[in-house]
Amino acid sequence: MEAVREKVICFLKDKVFPLKGELLKPQVEMERHVTDLVKRSLQDVTGAEFKLFMDFLKSFSIFGDSAPPEHIQELIEIIEGQADLDAQFNVSDIDHIDRLVSCMQMALPYFMRGSSSSKFLNYFNKHIIPVFDKFPEERKLELLKTLAGYSSYAPAQDSRQLLPSIVQLLKKYMPRRKTEDANLNYVECLLYTFHHLSHKTPNSTNSLCGYKIVTGQPSDRLGEDFSENYKDFTERLSTIEEIVKVSMKKLTQGMTEHNKAISAAKTEDAKAQIKQEQQKSTTGLRVCNNTIHDTAAAFKIPYIYW
Repeated sequence: MEAVREKVICFLKDKVFPLKGELLKPQVEMERHVTDLVKRSLQDVTGAEFKLFMDFLKSFSIFGDSAPPEHIQELIEIIEGQADLDAQFNVSDIDHIDRLVSCMQMALPYFMRGSSSSKFLNYFNKHIIPVFDKFPEERKLELLKTLAGYSSYAPAQDSRQLLPSIVQLLKKYMPRRKTEDANLNYVECLLYTFHHLSHKTPNSTNSLCGYKIVTGQPSDRLGEDFSENYKDFTERLSTIEEIVKVSMKKLTQGMTEHNKAISAAKTEDAKAQIKQEQQKSTTGLRVCNNTIHDTAAAFKIPYIYW
């Protein structure tokens, strides 16, 4: 059966999909019919098969650039169903984690078009962040990168609900003292997310990190003293800034050494290995530059809204 299934999918991909303009007539009615068939066929698809079907659906005119919001929402709901957002999350279920990340990345372009990302963000806040420490290291970074991509399109209400969890993660990964280690990849993603969420719900920052921003709403909580929160958060920002500067110095020195090593290398294998190290240093410098930028911006948050 698996062999037959694979042959059918290959036939659809290679023979049917390229000719959909000729085969699907009348266009709108047939696109709707095929969409309904696809939705009924997604119970046991693999990740690659799901992507294939979604690529096919999004090429339809009914889901094109001029499609009404309800049609785009239909695609979002298909992706949400595949992500299994109604299931109880199990941190040891690697397949579910991979499927969740893949679906979140697949849905992102539709949120850029104005669709709601609330269900994904609420799931992330409720199920992912509370057990974040239990994820494998490589999954942690992937999840944080995905969340950072979503933060630009998060509605204000979702931003308000998610921001406290982001601040707690920032405090976890931004040490207060220089003697502690810091994962700058995590900090880069979290600071980026923090900026985008806090800009959409500015008065939340007063109680979370002591940044007094006046919006005229009772939730500003201007009569309360959050100076300790401010002191703690800004100290962590200062520490990260110092850690980044030290890291940048080391990476820059390393780049110079790599250049010298390539000139002295006598084999192609040796050169290839050095180039890999160069790429790591380049990536590290990019992370440092982004973190320095976001750290500097974080210091200025209290003044953005005055």
